[in-house]
Amino acid sequence: MEIRTYLREQKEIVERALADYMLEACGPFAEHISTLRYSLFAGGKRIRPILCLTAARMTAGPELTDQDVLPTACALECIHTYSLIHDDLPAMDDDALRRGKPTNHAVYGEAAAILAGDALQCFAFELMSNEEICALPASTRLKIITTIARAAGPEGMVGGQFLDVMHEGRDVPYDLLRTIHAGKTGALITASVVAGAIAAGADDSRIRTLARYGDNAGLAFQIADDILNVESTSEQLGKAAGSDAARGKATYPALFGLEESRRMAREAARNAQIALEDFGDRGAPLRAIADYIVTRTR
Repeated sequence: MEIRTYLREQKEIVERALADYMLEACGPFAEHISTLRYSLFAGGKRIRPILCLTAARMTAGPELTDQDVLPTACALECIHTYSLIHDDLPAMDDDALRRGKPTNHAVYGEAAAILAGDALQCFAFELMSNEEICALPASTRLKIITTIARAAGPEGMVGGQFLDVMHEGRDVPYDLLRTIHAGKTGALITASVVAGAIAAGADDSRIRTLARYGDNAGLAFQIADDILNVESTSEQLGKAAGSDAARGKATYPALFGLEESRRMAREAARNAQIALEDFGDRGAPLRAIADYIVTRTR
């Protein structure tokens, strides 16, 4: 499989769906909606919705279509984008560049950026819960919503972000480093593949298998991000390079050095692939994504 072609094709599917679902900037809320659209359509790899779609196809019968899963996939991207808007705020990581463009608060101001993030989070749950948008059975939608809410919440992404900010400039032991990254990055990646499997009606065994894949893929993704922040330029990353070291962030290179971090990223990607052995050829796209995660340059 040529993974970059696959990712480009899947990204186009996600982009079209986001364009269909997202509100237009018109009427009394036009200026506010413009702030949402600015960050949501600023680019990005769309890895989380692609993972969701791919996992659903792996575990589904022929009756499931992409259209059944796309509201959930797009909701994941809305949650991810909201987290980036808030992450970039002066009270958090204070970044001026995201996806190669000025950050939301740099363009619209802090209050508008906070509200844009809040609105994208709410809109995500509307996409998943509204039966006029998402045709999955109510019980399936509820299970997906619970999974994603838990992954995004106080013991997942937000909790990880809290620990990340609170431990800047402090020595962090490995166990805490794992907890931080499993929350702020890994939890939503795991939820992406699990949500896809739930949408497809997968049994508990397959859901657990995909959760193991997600846990390891999420770890590999975060370690790779840490490495890129050290080695790449701002132009390559589309955001400020070297910012982790400048803020005293808890990262894998800071604790283990670059070479050991690279080894750990490769090991995590390999463990993700091993988790999919029972899927045979159907697991090829997710295995290729695990490779991509540790070889990407941005």
